[in-house]
Amino acid sequence: MARETTYLELSQDGGGAHKFYEVTVDGTAVSVRYGRIGADGQLQSSSFPTVEKARAAAAKKIGEKVRKGYAPAVAGQRAARAVSRRQVTSAPSTARAVAPVLWRFRTGSSAFGIHVDEDRCWVGNQAGDVYTLSHEGEVLARYSLPDGVKCLVADEFWIYAGCDDGTVYDLSSKVPFGAYDIAADVDIFWLDIHEGVLSVSDRSGGLTVIDHEDEFQWSRRSPGSNAWMVRADERSVYHGHSQGVTAYAADGGAQLWHTPTNGSVLFGWQEDHTVYAATGRHTVQRLSKATGAVEASYRCDAAVYACATSPDGRHVFAADYASSVYCFDADGQRLWKLGTGGGSALSMQYLDERLYLVTTDGSLICMDASEAAILAAQQGSVPTAVDVKSAAALPVFTPAASAAAVATVSVAAAPAGGVVVECVQQGGRMRVQVVSGGFEPSWNVQFPRGIREPGARYVVDGLHAASGGFYRVRGEIRRLV
Repeated sequence: MARETTYLELSQDGGGAHKFYEVTVDGTAVSVRYGRIGADGQLQSSSFPTVEKARAAAAKKIGEKVRKGYAPAVAGQRAARAVSRRQVTSAPSTARAVAPVLWRFRTGSSAFGIHVDEDRCWVGNQAGDVYTLSHEGEVLARYSLPDGVKCLVADEFWIYAGCDDGTVYDLSSKVPFGAYDIAADVDIFWLDIHEGVLSVSDRSGGLTVIDHEDEFQWSRRSPGSNAWMVRADERSVYHGHSQGVTAYAADGGAQLWHTPTNGSVLFGWQEDHTVYAATGRHTVQRLSKATGAVEASYRCDAAVYACATSPDGRHVFAADYASSVYCFDADGQRLWKLGTGGGSALSMQYLDERLYLVTTDGSLICMDASEAAILAAQQGSVPTAVDVKSAAALPVFTPAASAAAVATVSVAAAPAGGVVVECVQQGGRMRVQVVSGGFEPSWNVQFPRGIREPGARYVVDGLHAASGGFYRVRGEIRRLV
């Protein structure tokens, strides 16, 4: 029997849905490819006992989409919808002294994403590259993702990259995979994640919340647009946009407060009891999480692109569009201002008396933020920055797009200590559950959508019980045959 492909699209005016759905029947095999128009999308494959059952399953999938408004189309005739990329300007610093930069790594493209933990530093750029480095500046690995990286966020041990293609990739395993697929009509600006629940802020001022199974939970529309800030904790989600910061209950049931800010919010940071909003009118404002009251302001000399704090907000750091970096005490007194020596910082993070910046020229910069180093820099004495190079044999990891791209292993050769999981159909959804003993049977596993097939079993190096009541994969994923 000849291979049959049905291609559908749903494209709405005014910035609504813009996505495709393609079903292919090849004998007893049915494959479904879906995603944003113009992108490769995600692929799912299934097999059936007979050709008739395969064709019936395909017809059911097509019928469901047609009832939702999809219509037959020709692939490639409708162009991909433009994705917003942050347009920034950068001017030379007016500071008299340059920051004490220890090392600099040039990623090759403008970069926004940064995450720093006890083990390593992560940086992601607009070319889709994510690099990991040691704290001493050694490049350890590279991840090559399909589209530009908007931001990097962490949830316990897990690292996620939000990309321009609308997919949020889990980079915690050996092979990265798409953990969340954001709706095609959501133009991602920023992300945060807490206990597996993903919060997405977008261009139109919307806020979308999705659980660990990639299922929509709730959404709200804040009074402003261009929402470049979202931060979340167990109590609330804090949404920063052109009209200020709005706090919502974690379950989406209520708006808790709204505070106008001194200019549009361009970046956000949080500590246990406060959130910090970096604004276009030269100011970082500290707001109470409980009430939204402005507790302190930190005045810079130009629009503030990024901010961060040392633990408990003892020191507040800020970076402006004029390639300067600042430090304030908790009450708002400016302690110092220095030039970055490498463009304007678009994101930043502080750890152990070091300040890590990603800049407009695509560099990850590590500067010494200790009192002694800053004092020496103000007096004109700075170390010679090491220009970090990437090794020629650097390992490069790419996402697994389908089950065919995942390594297979026989039951007899399965690694000792591996955990077996199985794909099962539940209520119209493909779930992944743990088969091995010693795990809570009611909990599902956060697992790559592109490799979920009915009845398929996989062995993973390990699972971690997340506080949100589900399991996350640790280590490599192999299919059992």
